[in-house]
Amino acid sequence: MARRIFITAAEVSGDSHAAHLIESLRKLDPSLIFEGHGGPEMESAGTIIHHETTRRAAMGAFAASRVGEMWWLLQWTKRYFNRSKPDLQICVDSPAMNFHFARAAHQRGIPVLYYIAPQLWAWRESRVVKLRRWVDRVACILPFEEEYFRNHGVDATFVGHPLFDELPPNRGPAPGARFPDCPPVIGLLAGSRRSEANANFPHLLDVANYIRREFPGTRFLVPTTHATQPIATRMAAGLEDVHCGEREFDTMVPRCDLCVTVSGTATLHVAGHGVPMIVVYRGNPFLWHTIGRFLIKTRTFSLVNLLSEGREHIVPEFVPWYGSNRPVAEYALDMLRHPEKLRAQADRLNALVRSLDRPGASMNAARIALDLMNKSAGGPSQVPTVGVQQRDDQTR
Repeated sequence: MARRIFITAAEVSGDSHAAHLIESLRKLDPSLIFEGHGGPEMESAGTIIHHETTRRAAMGAFAASRVGEMWWLLQWTKRYFNRSKPDLQICVDSPAMNFHFARAAHQRGIPVLYYIAPQLWAWRESRVVKLRRWVDRVACILPFEEEYFRNHGVDATFVGHPLFDELPPNRGPAPGARFPDCPPVIGLLAGSRRSEANANFPHLLDVANYIRREFPGTRFLVPTTHATQPIATRMAAGLEDVHCGEREFDTMVPRCDLCVTVSGTATLHVAGHGVPMIVVYRGNPFLWHTIGRFLIKTRTFSLVNLLSEGREHIVPEFVPWYGSNRPVAEYALDMLRHPEKLRAQADRLNALVRSLDRPGASMNAARIALDLMNKSAGGPSQVPTVGVQQRDDQTR
């Protein structure tokens, strides 16, 4: 009988990473059957999607609105596991949802792989106890995470960052005239979740107002997801210099001279194209001062700064971003007034990316998944040792 893998992803990026993992697993074992909760990319990869979980993805206070929905989904999944136990549960990112699924699987004797480890080193470190109790293996995507989790008793392996499996291999600036020889092109990246776009995009459009006043002819590109495209097109209606494109990140960003982007994986994605950026994340000042500043240990938020040597600030951060939009706009204008600052940041981002650009995360995680299933079934491991390889075709 074919073995079944149940995968749970809660947002657009997790859906994408899960889809690439599924493709790698199929290469190793074409007989595998995939099912779970996720989105359209998992479905396109051949997964039976029991419930769509990515279109309403949310974080922070916005996630509270989904508590009832998540509770119902968890109860459904427990009943399903009781009737038809899969051979492996894979949790992809999103600990607020996936810790519950990991526990449900563990309690029923289903081995659990966590792919894209929760960032417990940044906040709520106490939850590592739950990770150690309910998860059998963790596939980390940041270089320093393997040592961190192993020091806390978690069986963790660094597999590489899946972004470098998904980025075009030969990247570089779009051809044609570029700023300052022509008006600038600015990317406005409001995030992959509906709640992020609702919170951030109106303020990004306000920053755009400042820029267009000083630099007439500026164009603004807005790469979106299936969840955020309706929000962006509605808010940008009537603005002829603002262009939205669903799933056009890798075509729009290389055309940009500067991006103003929300914090998250998007920062490393922008860096992968060598484009300078300003990082923002709209937050509630009351929640930040009463809760957030005490829960979050790191004082560097964007992924590119976290991964830089000494966690040095390569890119400016406005996180949490509340109050006036003028400081962000003034920073953007200063970079445009001094193009050498754009070039200097781009050089540092390219150097960072060269040190990280190792493909194979999806295949490495797939090998761990098969190894875990083999051992759980009482058989020997038949999966090659995980190794993160350097990309041969280096980016610029």
